[in-house]
Amino acid sequence: MRTRRTSVPAIRTTKASAGGPRLAMMTAYDEPTARLVDAGGVDLILVGDSVGNVVLGHEDTLRVTVDDMVHHTAAVAAARPAALIIGDLPWLSYHVTVEEAVRSAAALVRAGADAVKLEGGVNRLEVIGAIIDAEIPVMGHLGLTPQSVRAFGGFKVQGRSADAADVIRQDAAALEEAGCFAVVLEGVPDGLGAAITLERSIPTIGIGAGPATDGQVLVFHDAMGLGAGTPPKFVRQYLDGATLLTGAVAAFVADVRSGGFPGPAESYVTSEDLRSHLKG
Repeated sequence: MRTRRTSVPAIRTTKASAGGPRLAMMTAYDEPTARLVDAGGVDLILVGDSVGNVVLGHEDTLRVTVDDMVHHTAAVAAARPAALIIGDLPWLSYHVTVEEAVRSAAALVRAGADAVKLEGGVNRLEVIGAIIDAEIPVMGHLGLTPQSVRAFGGFKVQGRSADAADVIRQDAAALEEAGCFAVVLEGVPDGLGAAITLERSIPTIGIGAGPATDGQVLVFHDAMGLGAGTPPKFVRQYLDGATLLTGAVAAFVADVRSGGFPGPAESYVTSEDLRSHLKG
């Protein structure tokens, strides 16, 4: 069991491309899941706005609110993980005013996050600077940014052309200069993920960005086979969780209907005195 908590400075200086260990990040949205992924050895736990898709049943992340994120961040923090807790800033929590963005970030920190993540590049520099000035570490997120799904016209790979790739590279440089301690690269060609990783001194964490990034992140429910649909191409499923859990529930139902549950092991024994009293 790990006793020392992971720190932002430790993550900031971890570059697999420079010989360091690769970083592993996975989502969690509640105490039991956070406890499990932490025991599995992840470096970072992302309380993602993906909670909207995989837990709340929405088609995208756009319905997720700050209150939702505070609720789930607090549940994850209750596990007291050694891994660094990253809280996602949801859509429109950092798009209107700088002051609102800082308040939203502070709400996640008060709930237990060690840092926050937000999407966007050059267009978010003022907000990033203000949050960092409030002593809150920021992780960036570039490429296929799910909060931009309406603007993208769907969940599409980004940076396929030379011009589009250069924009993402410039955004990554701007995020590092602004003070972000790491950046997620999602849904970009593997060559672009590799190029940005080599160009930047902060770690890159890929999700559909190829194997050359400094780390990788997956959604817990995707990796464990708990999703409702077909997972994205970049997901590796490590467990057929849906089949295992459905089988367990079916076994419970069968035991209940047969009268096999509960049995003596799951029942409290009635004393002879009470048995006599009840009969009388």
